[in-house]
Amino acid sequence: MIPQDAALAIARARAQEKGWAFGEPVAIVLRRAWTGGKSRYEIETNAGHLGTKAVFVVDAETGAIISEGYIPR
Repeated sequence: MIPQDAALAIARARAQEKGWAFGEPVAIVLRRAWTGGKSRYEIETNAGHLGTKAVFVVDAETGAIISEGYIPR
């Protein structure tokens, strides 16, 4: 399993690649697989605030980005 800071670095690099803002504070949650699923990190920028947000789901085993989204507000 990749560490939390590695998942954050992967998300930050993707945001920079796409030209998306990566605002603080950042919330990161590890969702562990129950049976047969994949564990994943869910990352949200500008957490708990209104405005621009980037959201990423990163596979906790491989570091692959499962999904991503951006709200340019």
